Amino acid sequence: MTSHDEFGFTFTGGHQESRWLTESLSEFIEDGYVTDVLFRVKGGKEATVYCCRAAPGADPPLLAAKVFRPRMFRAMRNDALYKEGRGMLDGEGKLVLDGRSRRALAKKTAYGRTLDTASWVRHEYAALTDLAAAGADVPRPLAATANAILMEFVGDKEGAAPTLSSLRLPAEEARRVLDRLLANVETFLSLFRVHADLSAYNVLLWREEVRIIDLPQVVDALRHPGAFDLFRRDLARLGDYFRKQGVPVDDEGLARDLWSRWIG
Repeated sequence: MTSHDEFGFTFTGGHQESRWLTESLSEFIEDGYVTDVLFRVKGGKEATVYCCRAAPGADPPLLAAKVFRPRMFRAMRNDALYKEGRGMLDGEGKLVLDGRSRRALAKKTAYGRTLDTASWVRHEYAALTDLAAAGADVPRPLAATANAILMEFVGDKEGAAPTLSSLRLPAEEARRVLDRLLANVETFLSLFRVHADLSAYNVLLWREEVRIIDLPQVVDALRHPGAFDLFRRDLARLGDYFRKQGVPVDDEGLARDLWSRWIG
């Protein structure tokens, strides 16, 4: 196995993190996508995001690697809620149908936990791929493995784009950003998808453009029994933020109108 020293990352974490990162990104490196890891963008309970340098001449020149932690370290609250109405996917994005795998998932064995993590990764990658193709403002995905997604990096070599939650916007700018986010919400619905965790914390603002991030929990608007309630919660969270920026928002009315228009 290739070592961290052989890759010579600019970013140097602790020994355990370096080993985990090297193993997680080895396929991207071997395929020529990534030549260096520059810095850690953010760490979370479910995943850690790193800024990576792409191959010379590649577009974009910087990439974000979102590396999911092993299932034993995951702490997504109520994760069973988001799994309703969708199948389990393996590391290649194929539906898990065989009895052995289903038993492992039910018993939460080590193999079952590995499958569980792979399914979260592949669902997010599929959502990013479909939404980007439909013109939604999400980071453009490039590749995925069983526990990592490689995508467009939003920001520059000095750091990542700020989240909307960290910004105070003039009312006119806030109105423009809200309109753009609502257009994205409609794009999601046109593909029968609900973000299910949308808020100002999951929106980046960079050079007057928005990017919606963190999509592993996206649910199917037709198959998930609680999809509308999750959709209402998304709109309520956006409403809370934009009212503080001086923009009046009837989030309940918007939720019902948009749902009726796209889902019925």
